[in-house]
Amino acid sequence: MNKFRQLWSNLRSSFWFVPSLIVLFSIALAVALIEADSVVRDLLPAQWSRLFGAGAEGARGMMSTIAGSMMTVVGVTFSMILVVLALASSQYTSRILRNFMRSGVTQIVLGIFAGIFTYCLLVLRTIRSGDEGAFVPDLAVFFGFVLALGGVGALMFFIHHIASSIQAASIIASVAQETIAAIDRLLPERRGEGPTEDDDDQTLRPLTERNWCTVPAKESGYIQSVNDAAILRLARDRKHIVWMEHGIGDFVVQNTTLAAFSMEDPPDEDMIAALQATFSISSHRLVEQDAAFGIRQIVDVALRALSPGINDTTTAVMCVDYLTAILARIAPRQIPSSRRYEEGELRVIAKGPSFESLLAESFDQIRGSANSNVAVMLRMLSALQTVASLTAIPGRRRALRDQVQWIAELAERTIESAHDRVRIDTRLARVREALETEPTLCPRELWSSAQSTSDTRRVKQQALGRWENEGGEIPQHAKTNAADLSTHEEPAKT
Repeated sequence: MNKFRQLWSNLRSSFWFVPSLIVLFSIALAVALIEADSVVRDLLPAQWSRLFGAGAEGARGMMSTIAGSMMTVVGVTFSMILVVLALASSQYTSRILRNFMRSGVTQIVLGIFAGIFTYCLLVLRTIRSGDEGAFVPDLAVFFGFVLALGGVGALMFFIHHIASSIQAASIIASVAQETIAAIDRLLPERRGEGPTEDDDDQTLRPLTERNWCTVPAKESGYIQSVNDAAILRLARDRKHIVWMEHGIGDFVVQNTTLAAFSMEDPPDEDMIAALQATFSISSHRLVEQDAAFGIRQIVDVALRALSPGINDTTTAVMCVDYLTAILARIAPRQIPSSRRYEEGELRVIAKGPSFESLLAESFDQIRGSANSNVAVMLRMLSALQTVASLTAIPGRRRALRDQVQWIAELAERTIESAHDRVRIDTRLARVREALETEPTLCPRELWSSAQSTSDTRRVKQQALGRWENEGGEIPQHAKTNAADLSTHEEPAKT
């Protein structure tokens, strides 16, 4: 499945796959219309002779003109694409080039132009004058004229698309939307009551005493995706624990440790091959299962904007805004535990991102490049305040406090203007006050946050109380857990 997903991703990001399909369709269309022309020739009304009554020389001239113009347009289109790719790479970051190459509009427009050219060649080949046995496929020729008009419209739309897609706002928004879609897919809002990222360390300490047999990586590259179901099935069938040394987005070196089995004897070749096959390794990262890579792309754009050669504060602020939207999507959600169970038995210890790591990925490097930049610092403080209002999990709020403190230290070191210092200090006071005040969460968010809170019972009872007061329907998993809460009341103090 991983190989199929990787192949499909590579096809989607290529300039030849979709155009090739359109060219094949144009060949089939030309053949079908040429064959149909002999059937409907006598049925065409005489009054339509101006549309369907072109002679062999006129039809041949029109098809030749359309075919030649389409090849010219294809060359111009490729030149425009190369200029856009070069400009995007130098102005923003080379990591966004794959997004341009995956653009469906670009691939379809190229396919339309190439398809019209192929169609005209096939129709042109069948046109014969009197000495050769006169044959003019009037229906196919007329449809070629219609396709030429459609090609003109496609060219105008493509120019508009290129002009819109090269803008910084469009690029950053596109990456952010793709990242948010990946978050919604990887971290759905409704989750069960399994362990979360915050309670892994205590359980994993005894596992270090086991004997671990390592499995090497077959090649060097970035881990694009992992087939979790296949790893869990392999661990269950072999009755072992699999420890993933690297997670999605990590770079692995050939013949170094990729994962490990908890077993006394070394694994056989079949086990090693089966485990290696669950990892898709390539020369680049993908956002589909790696939300951190989407954050990385936006951060790279911000760093390029803050570089001395460009110094584009507005683009950097825009990047911070979209990073805020991404972190706000993550903040109220549970990040699943690294532990995977099968029938109550621990089978897989995975490696994945945490809220703290994604927060650091978003702001650490931007903060390091924002010396004396009041606008970026103020927007980062606003971002932290917004994210803090969406989570009550202590560990996440502590990470937000650390970021606020580091921005305060940066402002103290680099901002000399008294007026700007007052603005920073005022915003710092607001953000710190927001971090000291627990946010008002809806019952579902409050219930989710209870998994990562030391006083789990109290927080869950608060969530149940809010559901009852608001008259909302209590989810089934909360009803089941509510029964356990009522049968395990705290003993009365004497």
